[in-house]
Amino acid sequence: QVQLVESGGGLVQPGGSLRLSCAASGFTFSSYAMRWYRQAPGKERELVAAITSAGDGTNYADFVKGRFTISRDNHKNMLYLQMNSLKPEDTAVFYCYTKSGFWNYWGQGTQVTVSS
Repeated sequence: QVQLVESGGGLVQPGGSLRLSCAASGFTFSSYAMRWYRQAPGKERELVAAITSAGDGTNYADFVKGRFTISRDNHKNMLYLQMNSLKPEDTAVFYCYTKSGFWNYWGQGTQVTVSS
């Protein structure tokens, strides 16, 4: 079955960096576009970044443009999110996501806390 397992979250000071990873299994990873979402306490889940199946196209939410980079390694079935210049408002649970037909697949999430 489809599995998405995020890792790499943690506590970081403002201005710091983190690299999130998402290990995918149970499907042909290289055939599917992937996304990162986040959900802050008391807020709705929001799209952070997206990448095409081949990794040749990306999109970002305005609030992360220039700070975050989404990438993937189709040989390793891995999705990444490099986050630089982190701000306290980036504090959230980050999820990787993919969709197949009518089915939506989410990981369990990884907590990112930006605080001094």
